[in-house]
Amino acid sequence: MQGQALPGLADSHIHLESLARLQLEVDLAGSRSVEEALARVRRHAAGVAPSAWVVGRGWYNDVWPDGRLPDRRSLDGAVAGRPALLLRKDGHSAWVSSAGLAAAAITHETPDPPGGVIDRDPSGEATGIIRENAVQAVQRCVPRPSSDQLDRAMATALRELAGRGLTSLHSMDTPAAFASLSRLHAGRPLPMRVSYNLPGLRLEHAERLGIRSGLGDDYLRISGVKAFLDGSLGSRTAEMLDGSGVAVLPQDELVELAHRCAADGLNLCLHAIGDGAVRRALDALEPLAGSWPGWRPRIEHAQCIDPADLPRFRRAGAVASMQPIHAVTDREVADREWGERTRHAYAWRAVLDAGAALAFGSDAPVESADPLLGIDAATGWRRRAGWHPALALTAAQARRAYTWGAAYAVGMDDRLGRLRPGMLCDVTVVREGRVTATVVGGRVTWRRRGRDAG
Repeated sequence: MQGQALPGLADSHIHLESLARLQLEVDLAGSRSVEEALARVRRHAAGVAPSAWVVGRGWYNDVWPDGRLPDRRSLDGAVAGRPALLLRKDGHSAWVSSAGLAAAAITHETPDPPGGVIDRDPSGEATGIIRENAVQAVQRCVPRPSSDQLDRAMATALRELAGRGLTSLHSMDTPAAFASLSRLHAGRPLPMRVSYNLPGLRLEHAERLGIRSGLGDDYLRISGVKAFLDGSLGSRTAEMLDGSGVAVLPQDELVELAHRCAADGLNLCLHAIGDGAVRRALDALEPLAGSWPGWRPRIEHAQCIDPADLPRFRRAGAVASMQPIHAVTDREVADREWGERTRHAYAWRAVLDAGAALAFGSDAPVESADPLLGIDAATGWRRRAGWHPALALTAAQARRAYTWGAAYAVGMDDRLGRLRPGMLCDVTVVREGRVTATVVGGRVTWRRRGRDAG
């Protein structure tokens, strides 16, 4: 195999179940207008039973001509009165049909749930856009795919990710995803290593069973617990120091969660996008630094960080789990919403210079899972775009965040993330900017065919 052999590339933040389920749902990614999105929905709905839900994700109103949010009435026509739930690109908002709202008992009188928002028109009626914790009320009503359907979709997703050169994943998913991965792994070794993070709402079940980080083997293991502190930039729910956004998890509950995880031997992944949420995460984590030898809490995304908080990552022992590809698609919205604060946004170089461990991923299916695109975003794109280029990384620094940094974040840096004797043989081979082969544990899991393979 010709080309450059890199330590196996990892994705430190991926939603594997959501990626797999796109094969069963309507994919709205790349739709350039609400009309195009509705046309895709209409075609998908034509093949769905009259009483079945229409489910999908990927619409992104910020790239539509007028940028306006869609409403339930237009969706009602496209799905012919069916219940429908369509997640926005970032997954923090959803577009719901009238039948979908009715299934979740969301009416004129329904109050906003804690940590959630139901958008309303001037008369107080729900528009069909719901945000953050309000989305969960509708998701609970949606039938889940069968085990066989999910397993087939999951296997396909894993094969496609191997073709991206990925050898390890840190998955942020529901227990259904872990069950599916367990079934697949029982048949034969997975084509890549998966470290699974269970939802914070399931912590009590993990405590009862005595589950700790590291349970499992080198192909499928428990990594920790995932919790949301705020929303997203795109949904305008990122929690900022100026008081804007949505605090999904109150601080007292966050502190309790962090203490329980530290005491239970479970690492903690905290979704925090706005500078306010990042500060709250550090406030909760800093007193717990060094709680146990393998304590490696993480702050996921950390898209906007107040400069005063940068040194606190190292003091808290917190890994900065970031996704460079977000900057490419978020730049215009970030400039519009955050203004001068973008000097401290997607601040990979500043985080690294402050002494924090940096782990990179994609947040797929929110963005492309291609790690080579992520490396370019962190390096060349930032300089080409002229967008605060001092925050760009060198190629070696970016690759390290996709290899050793990712391994460190899940406590596997003693056997992954470097090419040297005694380490597991995970290799990504790249030639002329393209992945030509993926090797996991010395086994070729994907190889490019034809003349381009080299």
